[in-house]
Amino acid sequence: MPRPRTTFHELTVGQVADRSGVAISALHFYEREGLISSTRTASNQRRYTRDVLRRVAFIRASQHVGISLAAIRQALDQLPSERTPNREDWAHLSGLWQAELDARIAQLQALRDDLTDCIGCGCLTLRVCHLVNPRDLLGREGPGARRLPKT
Repeated sequence: MPRPRTTFHELTVGQVADRSGVAISALHFYEREGLISSTRTASNQRRYTRDVLRRVAFIRASQHVGISLAAIRQALDQLPSERTPNREDWAHLSGLWQAELDARIAQLQALRDDLTDCIGCGCLTLRVCHLVNPRDLLGREGPGARRLPKT
């Protein structure tokens, strides 16, 4: 059932959920985590300004590419509070993560390439295994079984 429209410039939690495609519980979570904020009516109902829709879209897009909520919160804290963020604001924030995303892509490509080599070797020796023992790092710790190195 459609929710009633208000004549205010503020949105109810249900309206934000409908327009953003995000569950009400997720909006409550984002608010608890400090990613979005609301005001309360006299009857203690949440009300959101319209710019929260852009923030929610930014949160969802950032999560989709693997950015942590902590990093998203730090980025959102840089946005202006006196006006609705614009395209340049969002471009600046996403640019902050460019190097991190490039590093992740390079790491995944290296993993893919090592996996191809690994499948071909049949794991005949752990001394030369690119996945379990890259550059024989575990050999420096002495003989015997070793666990995966922490990265």
